[in-house]
Formats: sequence, structure tokens, C-alpha cells
Amino acid sequence: MSFLKSFANAAWCFCFLPLSKKRLVLDIVRSSAGLHGESFSFAEDGLCTIHNSDFTQRKDFKLAYEEAKNTGSWRGWDLRWRAYLYCLLAKTCSRLEGDFVECGVNLGGNAQLIVSFLNFAVLKKRLYLFDTFQGFDPSLLSKSEKRNIAEHYDYPPCYETVKSRFAGKPYVSIIRGTVPLSLEQVHFDKICFLSIDMNCARPEVEAVRYLWKYITPGGIILLDDYGFKNHHEQKKALDGLATELAFDIIQLPTGQGLVFKANPSS
Repeated sequence: MSFLKSFANAAWCFCFLPLSKKRLVLDIVRSSAGLHGESFSFAEDGLCTIHNSDFTQRKDFKLAYEEAKNTGSWRGWDLRWRAYLYCLLAKTCSRLEGDFVECGVNLGGNAQLIVSFLNFAVLKKRLYLFDTFQGFDPSLLSKSEKRNIAEHYDYPPCYETVKSRFAGKPYVSIIRGTVPLSLEQVHFDKICFLSIDMNCARPEVEAVRYLWKYITPGGIILLDDYGFKNHHEQKKALDGLATELAFDIIQLPTGQGLVFKANPSS
């Protein structure tokens, strides 16, 4: 009887869902029941698929992921496909000239991820980490972001934590301050990989604009929040910058945005 009551309640709620949500629910039900004869092989971090996901069993990735997760950066949330892309794209860029730059560090989860996965100490490259290490700079937030974004994030001061985490790693440089002004503290030569994850539009756009000239042809920019529903203001601003600087942003099903800097001679 309780099953029938639960089913009736679920059916009643379904009737009042908007059409887009109904389609999503039906897709999930079909997939769970066997979409094209198969159930989900991966369902995590907003991404569900029936396709191969055996990367989750790679020993080098599993080790790097656990070390990164243990920083507390993701607050217990699992985001393995996002992390896997981060690792493999960074590895691809490690073969190019230039250093690694991360704007938006928090507790250092992504930085720890590639330090471990790439065995960074042997690369003869530098990893520059830029952050306020205490959350948003309110002066760079729009009214909409102050209302819809900032209140959903809690960033306690973490500079000393990150400094301690990467102590003894001379290839890691930690620069505390507001992006983009803090970028002026470093004399860049070439950048092969740029990670942008600051959860608000203005510093992300200004960081990409400032650093674009340093990115090696073939280098990559990875935009963490580009496709996230609550970060549409960032997407809109970055799309405008893409038009201005003549590059394309590939939206990935993980929510990330991917930019390849084309070789001018190609």
C-alpha cells in the first residue's frame, strides 16, 4: 500500500513539472531501465552516460584524485570526469613550451591534482597559483552575482593552508591578491595551460584578456564554470571575449569550457 501511495505522489508531482523537466525525468527513467539496452555507466556531478568510463579505474588518476579530494576543496562532492579532463588536458599541455597558471585556487584541489598526476617535479615547469585565498573581492561582483552567486559560496581564509600544502615544492608559486591586479606581480614568458575558476565574470574575463598573449600556440584554457546553470553571467561575458579575441569556446558536458589557442600559421 505504501508503494502505491508513493507512486501516486510521484505521478502527481510529475504532472506539475515544466516540459523540460518532464523530458529529463523520462530520459533518466529510460536510461535506468535500459536506454539502448544499457543502464548508466556513470552518474555524477550533473553528468550521466551509458558510455565507457573506465578512466575511473586508472591507478595514476585514482591516486591523484584521492590526494586532491583530501584537500577538502570539493567539500565531499565527487567530480571525477571534470578532474579527469583537467588531468589529461594538463598532460597534453605539458609537452608544450610554457608554464601552468591557475586563477582560482581555494584549498588547492586542482593544483594538487596535476602536481600528483603529472609528477610535476620532473617537468621543469612552474605552476603559478593566483587567488585572494579568502573568497570574492566584492568590488568585482555585479549586483546579480552578489545576490545569486556570492551567497552560495563560503570561502574561509586559506592562504596559510595552501602555503603549507605546497611547502617544499619550489616549482609552485603562490600569489595572494585580487585577479587581475595580482597577475602583474609575475613576469610571464610563456603559458601552456591556464585554469580559470573564480566563479564570477569580471576577474575571469580580465584574466584571460591579460594572459592571452602569453599562451603558447596549441595551449589550452580550461573554464571550470562555463556551462553551469547558475553562472550564465560568466558564460555571456566569456562569449563576448571570445568574439573580441577570435577564439572558440567548446562547451563540454561536464559544464567546463575548453579553449585551444590556434597556431597563427595554421
